[in-house]
Amino acid sequence: MSEFLIRGAETLLTMDDARRALNGADLRVRDGVIAEIGEGLHSEGEIIEAAGCVVTPGLINTHHHLYQTLTRAVPGAENALLFGWLRRLYPIWAAFGPEEVHVSAQVGLAELALSGCTLSSDHLYLYPNGARLEDTIAAAAEIGLRFHPTRGAMSIGESDGGLPPDSLVEREARILEDSIRVIDAFHDPAEGSMCRVGLAPCSPFSVSRDLMREAALLARDKGVMLHTHLAENDEDIAYSLENFGCRPGQYAEDLGWTGDDVWHAHCVKLDGAEIALFAGSRTGVAHCPCSNCRLGSGIAPVRAMRDAGVPVGLGVDGSASNDAGNLVAEARQAMLLQRVSNGADAMSPYEALEIATRGGAEVLNRPDCGQLAIGKRADIAIWDVSGVESAGSWDKAALLLAGPTRVKHLFVEGRQIVRDGHVVTLDLPRVIERQNQLAQNLRERLPG
Repeated sequence: MSEFLIRGAETLLTMDDARRALNGADLRVRDGVIAEIGEGLHSEGEIIEAAGCVVTPGLINTHHHLYQTLTRAVPGAENALLFGWLRRLYPIWAAFGPEEVHVSAQVGLAELALSGCTLSSDHLYLYPNGARLEDTIAAAAEIGLRFHPTRGAMSIGESDGGLPPDSLVEREARILEDSIRVIDAFHDPAEGSMCRVGLAPCSPFSVSRDLMREAALLARDKGVMLHTHLAENDEDIAYSLENFGCRPGQYAEDLGWTGDDVWHAHCVKLDGAEIALFAGSRTGVAHCPCSNCRLGSGIAPVRAMRDAGVPVGLGVDGSASNDAGNLVAEARQAMLLQRVSNGADAMSPYEALEIATRGGAEVLNRPDCGQLAIGKRADIAIWDVSGVESAGSWDKAALLLAGPTRVKHLFVEGRQIVRDGHVVTLDLPRVIERQNQLAQNLRERLPG
């Protein structure tokens, strides 16, 4: 039996059913599960002093492209809209191999961990030069983050009217075959699972209608979730209207892509009817505010989604469209953008933090995560609010108004991943050095 006690937190934000905020509380963990919450608790295990700290559930990232940490701030892509941005980067990504995908995932997951994230999804939709989904799964296992990788795919290349170069697309029969392989090999549906696999054709403009439909049938046969990009910007809407004769929400509905086992990334341009469709079907949304700003896509109607009952979580999206993978900073951005759109009272810091924790758990169908309550998994973030970021704050629990963007301690399944602001499960300086060398190699090999 392994056990430890977090003692004397300034505030413990539970995100439980009552949304309790407890001052001066202790939290005891046993065998990876929260065993007790209260005051004056005792434990025979390690004592972690949390005076001057706010304790929250670990944050949950519902949309990422981890391979993109190798292509941050690429010249020629920094000022482009979505489709132009993709055309600039596809040739670079086509030069990747297994090591590039693996090391990028290590860097991206470490960055997430330092920002308080304990569970991340990932959307890997290209597999150049022998790369496979397990290149990212191995990285998550090494670091110790809970992981929800998705077997993405592209099947319509430039020669068939698509955006990606033909070298990055796959035959659809091969996509479905490999989807079965990775589900059978890596998907664990059990409570407390460290790895669940989903299926994620990249987008309606990079795969066929048939593949979207077949992926939905396969996912339901295997009991896994579905994920794709949807309604990201005006170009996306125009493409759907021109090629499918309907808006993206209707296209998704027609192909079986709504329901509580589906979540869509972005959804910046959903209209009222689509929001109602998603609310009624319990279809989830991964809101990616920084990426949407960076690509000029717009501000997603998160207030309207939440009010209608759409499950909403947060995503950092890829580091080629965000340039960062800081999930607590993403939560602050989500709060600020809703205020820009709807007024200063549109979203509180506590609601934004709830979206980043409990909200993400709901989107990913993980009721065992996302809150600090007895019987839930011990995925815990401890934030030091005694530093300069919170100096003078009257409400230290309002982390998104005046708080650190780097976690002090982080636990996943009761295992410490970050201690005193440093990742302890990985030699991060060595991995960063290798990442920078891989980026330099790509710059030297590729024109432009």
